[in-house]
Formats: sequence, structure tokens, C-alpha cells
Amino acid sequence: MSADDDPDDETEETGDVRERIEQEADRAVEQFDEGIVDLLAWLLDTETRARIYVSLRQNPESTSDEISEATGLYPSTVREALAALHEEGTVTRQKRESDGAGNNPYEYSAISPSELVNTVVGDIQSELNTVFNLDDHLGSDDDEPLSGDEPVTISVEDADEDGDEDDDT
Repeated sequence: MSADDDPDDETEETGDVRERIEQEADRAVEQFDEGIVDLLAWLLDTETRARIYVSLRQNPESTSDEISEATGLYPSTVREALAALHEEGTVTRQKRESDGAGNNPYEYSAISPSELVNTVVGDIQSELNTVFNLDDHLGSDDDEPLSGDEPVTISVEDADEDGDEDDDT
């Protein structure tokens, strides 16, 4: 270290580098979260329903008011979406136990991501089979009929955090 080098300059540079790395990490996490919400919005039809699903995965057994507060969505929007999600089987609900008198609200929990994917697999398989066998439906110009083709099959397997298959399916 020379006489002209200032130890405070090195500390300042290290702090700047650390701050830039933290900012980039925060940005990467935010982009990842947005990507997950986009994917869930596709699976669940709307971003509102995706945000509710994510909130319930993070905080199971939440009431509609708690979900509204956590997501920043209007309570009426949350109640409407929860009703539809419950009807579809994406969320479960039960009455909250209370010792006091008064209204016991429903508390909601979301199904696991693998269960969510399994609910849409059948629809996707059906649509893919229709597309791949479109010639059968429209009448093929080929001499060979396509009706003997195998249907599209999609399998979804649960995996634990280590990437191993989960035996609880």
C-alpha cells in the first residue's frame, strides 16, 4: 500500500460493489416473481387469481380480508375470485374456529402447484389431440387415415426439494 492509497477509498468501493450486487439480485428476484405470476395468470386465467393463489400459498388458512390486505386487491374482487377458485377446486375453504360469538369467516388455502398443473393437463391434452388430429375432423387429403395415431399424453410428477420424486402422490 502506497502513501497515496486511502483505506477509506477501498471501503467505499467495496460498499459500492456490494450495493450494486444487492440491487441486481433484487431485480432478478423481482423478474422471477413476475415470471411466476405471468405463468400462474396463464394457468388461472387472470393476474388477480394468480396473485390470490400466490398469497394463499404463502399464507394458508387466510380469510378474504387477510388476502385483500396482503395482495392490495379490493375485498369484493378477492371474494368474487375466491368463489370462482373454490368452485373450480383450486382453493379449499373451511370455517375459522372462534371462541367468541359472532361471524366465523371462511379461511382459504390453495392446492399445491403440482395439483394445479394436473387440473389443466387434461384440458391441454384434449386441445393438443384436437390439433394433432385435425385432419381426422376435417377430412384428410392423404390416402392413409390418421385415426390410428396415438393420442397426446402428458404426465406430471411431484418432486421434493432435492428433485427426487415425491412418494406422497
